[in-house]
Amino acid sequence: MAEATYTIRLDGLELRMGLGIHEVELAGPQRVLVSVSMTCRYPAIPEDRIEGVVDYDHIREGVLAIAASGHVMLQEVLCERIAALCFADRRVVAVTVRSTKPDIYPDAQIGCEITRTRD
Repeated sequence: MAEATYTIRLDGLELRMGLGIHEVELAGPQRVLVSVSMTCRYPAIPEDRIEGVVDYDHIREGVLAIAASGHVMLQEVLCERIAALCFADRRVVAVTVRSTKPDIYPDAQIGCEITRTRD
């Protein structure tokens, strides 16, 4: 059987974390939304067992740990750290990470999105 490719998504994970460079952002945690889309490649269609696929519980817990690990100045750095977490599983061949700060401006959300592929 040919290999199988799937996209696994973690959308709209709401965090409270230190993120940003402005005085108000340095004063305390703020609401941050994170979405992750991972392209995963398996040698065959997986059987109905979690061991055969990338476990999104692990990704969610890892993102929560990154958020709890201390203040991050730039959304770009946050996104890169989350991408690196995803690539710890060799079956992840591409990842898109989006972070959004919804409460900075009264009329807009501000965010960053990166896409990385495994070399």
